[in-house]
Amino acid sequence: MKLLVWQWGRRGSGPRYGASLAASLRSLDGVSAVLSLSAQSEILCGTAPPVCELPFSTYGGFAGLLLRILSTPILLGRLAACLRQIRPDVAICAMPAPLDMLMAMALHRAGVRFLVVVHDAYLHPGDGFPLQMTLQRLLMRRADGLIALSDHVAGQLRKLDLVGGRPLIMTSHPPLVFGAPPPLPRAHGGKLRLLSFGRLLPYKGLDLLAEALRLLGPKPDVEIRVVGSGPETPVLEALRQMPGVTVENRWVPEAEVGGVLSWADALVLSHREASQSGVAAAAIAARRWVVATRVGGITEQLQHESQARLCDPTPASLAAELERLRTSPPQATQHDDPGATWHEAATDLMRQISAVFGRG
Repeated sequence: MKLLVWQWGRRGSGPRYGASLAASLRSLDGVSAVLSLSAQSEILCGTAPPVCELPFSTYGGFAGLLLRILSTPILLGRLAACLRQIRPDVAICAMPAPLDMLMAMALHRAGVRFLVVVHDAYLHPGDGFPLQMTLQRLLMRRADGLIALSDHVAGQLRKLDLVGGRPLIMTSHPPLVFGAPPPLPRAHGGKLRLLSFGRLLPYKGLDLLAEALRLLGPKPDVEIRVVGSGPETPVLEALRQMPGVTVENRWVPEAEVGGVLSWADALVLSHREASQSGVAAAAIAARRWVVATRVGGITEQLQHESQARLCDPTPASLAAELERLRTSPPQATQHDDPGATWHEAATDLMRQISAVFGRG
């Protein structure tokens, strides 16, 4: 079977997930996969870009996005012709992005069925761009089937009546690899290093983290970094004022993610809500310890990870788990090979796709 995997986001975990998915599918017997990424994506502009047979020029800002939308009639014909040459049996949208309806229309013209990997059924508070969820749900309704990464999201899709009589394929979120595996936690021999990483938005529960650290009190053997991008808030300022805490409100480019993860001994996911977590997937691949709140799909994602500890989404529970990590950390062990985990997930995904659509 021949597959097309596309992900037209420029930044964040989407392009990395799409590239990893395509690579894992290529490793299967009897399967070939073509990858399409945004030509402006950070991952393609880096020093070790993935194999991408169909780079697509998306946009570099709002003006570029508007120009692409206005050029849809011309782009649609060209893209459909390209798809007829590639002749995929099935296409997979690895994570929705603003211009996906163009690909959906081109696939329809070329007679190619497609699936959408749904990472979030709802927008998180403070997340997204105007019309993001409207476009995503329009894309989902045009798809021939959906793929969910957790039972939590699958339940939300059914509740929203977005599945209907179409296939809903279940898979997992394998580890996301950003560079070579770093040394094991605490190998540096210094203070315990805690990292809160990702978008600095309300659903990430930074207020829970701030209150948990207040309850925990200053610890001379612990240092904490909060790294990511988002609006400046009183919570961020409160974190800055805490002893041992630094806040870096900035976008972390693709090339720097591995280094930020390598600095940490443990990732702290203080979420108030979640579908599943790309940060957790990256932490697992980097062999970091994880302390996470028991919310949404994160519980499913981490419940069998020996290096992860789950707590209630309250300051007291989070503070207690951080103290337990400080005084009685997990044994630092080698994790399963992320490539093997991806291979297993791709094998199961292809089994389900073949059962639904046949072998092409």
